[in-house]
Order: sequence, then structure tokens, then C-alpha cells
Amino acid sequence: MSKPKNILVGEDSSIIINLTKNVLAFENYQIKAARNGQQVLDLLGKEKFDLILMDISMPVMDGVECTRQIRASEDESISKLPIIAISGNIHNYTPEEFRRFGFDDFLQKPLNYDKVLATVKKFLS
Repeated sequence: MSKPKNILVGEDSSIIINLTKNVLAFENYQIKAARNGQQVLDLLGKEKFDLILMDISMPVMDGVECTRQIRASEDESISKLPIIAISGNIHNYTPEEFRRFGFDDFLQKPLNYDKVLATVKKFLS
């Protein structure tokens, strides 16, 4: 049996964190959560992850700045991680803008968990 994939969820909403953990646990993914972009960066310095689900709007450091810093990392195991943006998209960013920010894909809030699972599997299979 293959080793479970590790997913880091950068999200300040406990509800979204818990729902995401519950949905992804069925697929044997290991989930860690961070409440802001700084915590995401701190965890990336300590543990290895296979994918990041990143909220755009978080306190301390938002998802766009956090993603910029991840992409600037000299460690390719960090800078090349797939990062999927999670956002209510109040700024009406286009898919091209999300890519320019450094995200590999985008999921709209409220989250459709079938789509969350399909998007995660697309990057981890």
C-alpha cells in the first residue's frame, strides 16, 4: 500500500477545515491545518507536504503573499508544490490571475466537496 499523501490546508475557518479534513480522510489523505499564511510557511519548514489548499483571505499573511513566498523558495520540494486557491473570489480574479499569483488551480467558496476531491486527485494521482 502506498504512503498516504500529506495535504496542508491554509484556512482560517474551522468549519471549512473540518469539512475538508472529513472529505479528504475518506481517501486516506493526511491533513494538517494552518490558520494563516505565516503558519503555512512555518509548517512547510518542518514537514513535507504533497499539496496545499490555500485560502486567499487569512489574517497575519494572506494566501496570495504566502504563495508568492512559497514560489520564491530555493527548495524545489517547496517551491514546486501544487497550490490550490480557495476563495469566495470577492475580487473577481480570473483563472489567469490566480495562475499569475502562483496558484495551480482555484476552488470557489462555498466549496463543492466533490470538486475539491476531484481537484486534489488531479494533482496527486
